[in-house]
Amino acid sequence: MSKVYVLYSRQHVPASLDAVWTFFSDANNLLAVTPPGLNLKVTNEVYGKTVYAGQVMTYTVKPLLGIPLAWMTEITHVVEKKYFVDEQRKGPYTLWHHQHHFNAVDGGVEMTDLVHYRLPFGPLGSLVHSLVVKKELEKIFTYRYQKIVELFGGWKGERMEILIQ
Repeated sequence: MSKVYVLYSRQHVPASLDAVWTFFSDANNLLAVTPPGLNLKVTNEVYGKTVYAGQVMTYTVKPLLGIPLAWMTEITHVVEKKYFVDEQRKGPYTLWHHQHHFNAVDGGVEMTDLVHYRLPFGPLGSLVHSLVVKKELEKIFTYRYQKIVELFGGWKGERMEILIQ
């Protein structure tokens, strides 16, 4: 069995918990924080303005060489204004469990992402991770960090924090 990798990202957002939660819990805003180069396309109807347990989204994404991949995620847990979890049901990973946490702090919101993921193909998957996937995930979360700064403003003195193990 291949390794389970962990991605950790933290960002402070100088906005109210209500504003940050409203933005991130609306699945329609996913495209606003996804790099255009991934060519992410939502392929099903998204109902409602906020995430709910059982919500399923399907996409196509073209992460490498323009080759389309189908991806399906399900929102499995939601605690309003605290966290939600999306899990891959179909897609490029053998495991994708993404926790989105929101915590009101003095001056704004501390937003934390914790992703556990595993690639297929055992040792070959580990090689692909070190050569491609880790760098691509860093790019995706860096882009997201920068878009959040554009949308909500930056946190004085903060630098991006992304760790992949």
